[in-house]
Amino acid sequence: MDKIVITGLEVFAHHGVYEQEKLKGQKFIINAEFEIDTLTAGLSDEIDDTLDYGKVCEFINEYMVVNQFNLLEALINSLARKLLVTFERIKSLSLEICKPDAPIPVKFNTVSVKIKRSRHTAFISVGSNMGERETYIRNAIDNLAADECIKMLSVSDLIETKPYGVTDQDDFLNGVFKIETLYSPEELLARLHIEEQEAGRKRLMRWGPRTLDLDIVFYDNLIMSTDTLVIPHPDMSNRSFVLDPICQIDPYVIHPRLMLTVQELSHKLKSAEK
Repeated sequence: MDKIVITGLEVFAHHGVYEQEKLKGQKFIINAEFEIDTLTAGLSDEIDDTLDYGKVCEFINEYMVVNQFNLLEALINSLARKLLVTFERIKSLSLEICKPDAPIPVKFNTVSVKIKRSRHTAFISVGSNMGERETYIRNAIDNLAADECIKMLSVSDLIETKPYGVTDQDDFLNGVFKIETLYSPEELLARLHIEEQEAGRKRLMRWGPRTLDLDIVFYDNLIMSTDTLVIPHPDMSNRSFVLDPICQIDPYVIHPRLMLTVQELSHKLKSAEK
């Protein structure tokens, strides 16, 4: 990916843990690399087809002057996310904020925090088998689409399916949607739980009835496992109500652990069920 690089951007702002830093302010130096596609601008020679680095510098300056943070860590993460939200041409960014005048009682050159942040692609399965099923699902999709850290890319049709696991319950409406997100996997999971709570979900029984169920199926090509989150979804290859909707919107997405496309997994499951 091509890059636009900004080095040595100087901003005077009022960030810091100590009151004197907040009151007097100090100099900050910002270095940034933005990954973008420059081909279109290279052919058109039009600034609208690229990242206007003048506007980016002005944005960084204004954001750091208007807002105030105790920690560089909080400042840089907030700034990085706002840059990605504001400038859609940025695919990913590397950002460093230096604090050359930090109140440290020994000789030093500078202190800084560096991070890299990017856009991510995720597939989310959705299901409901209680009450106004479609309303719960559509409301959740609309709410997530309105979140500045989420861009809705495609939404599958909703399909009626028999319950999985615990079969003595009402039929489900199921689907999948594909998003671009700035959230980390853990942040995205927390965001999905908010939607479930808004729909009045009660976690009383595994695979039991629910007003709304939202699961992360894929997140980029990530493979991870923690006490609260496993990606890819550990049972998705056995669930036609997940595979079929993904096949509708992106049949060639590859399962990063099994190294098969979703379409291949769907064919394999259907063959096993015959």
